[in-house]
Amino acid sequence: MFIYKRYRIIAMKLQRQLSKKIGDKEYDKWVIVVKPKIIEELGWKGGQKLKGEIKGNKLVVEKSDE
Repeated sequence: MFIYKRYRIIAMKLQRQLSKKIGDKEYDKWVIVVKPKIIEELGWKGGQKLKGEIKGNKLVVEKSDE
């Protein structure tokens, strides 16, 4: 992690995982890996609902109000 201007840049990793296989067809899901320290700082908990919004070529993720 480093700070650029007033924004913190946090390194994450995008992983593809096999979700299911039906016959010869495989279905993937994508997971973004975030360091536990960042999750703790955000006050997020495992299993918590999140919402995402696409803004240009960016994905903004935040806690859901639900």
